[in-house]
Amino acid sequence: MISDQTKVRKGRKFDQVLAGARDVFMADGFEGASVDAIARAAGVSKATLYSYFPDKRLLFMEVADTECARQSRQAFDSIDTDAPPRVVLGLAGRHLLGFITSTFGQQMFRLCVAECDRFPELGQRFYNSGPAVVRREMAGYFETAVARGQLCMEDPLLAADQFGELCKGDVWLRLTFGIIDRISQAEIDRVVDSAVDVFLARYAA
Repeated sequence: MISDQTKVRKGRKFDQVLAGARDVFMADGFEGASVDAIARAAGVSKATLYSYFPDKRLLFMEVADTECARQSRQAFDSIDTDAPPRVVLGLAGRHLLGFITSTFGQQMFRLCVAECDRFPELGQRFYNSGPAVVRREMAGYFETAVARGQLCMEDPLLAADQFGELCKGDVWLRLTFGIIDRISQAEIDRVVDSAVDVFLARYAA
């Protein structure tokens, strides 16, 4: 059961608070973002902010939900799924790896891991708004590609999981553990192109 400290309340200035919080979190990160700065950016009082979000983690996760949904829409709306699988997979993989290795994507993941024991529902929200959406969309595309005779697979959801892991390569772990502090577009291209090659070697019709 979710306690009062983990409930989000909506009101007239809810979207205004979210927009301000997004700007501050993007600029300063979770730890660096102060409630005062968020309230100023949103143009609301701290009392108003706390009336919607009693905990900064909840505010961050609400921003994360919104951002994940926006990224998913942007990714799949911009991809012509009628294109050959190599093209579709390349675009999807670049968008996925670009987002999960971004500063914001890394912060979301680290926060969920750090707080999952205290607030397990936050991890569920992150999964539902991010990875689960991508998994479902990719599986849906794979089903269509199988029907067209472009791909051959029995378990589209498993294939979606496999493609996502292939796209992470080793760069996601190295970034997560602080071995590297950023990833270049050239590195994203290298990892995703290789992921697509491996995936199609297994599933191309």
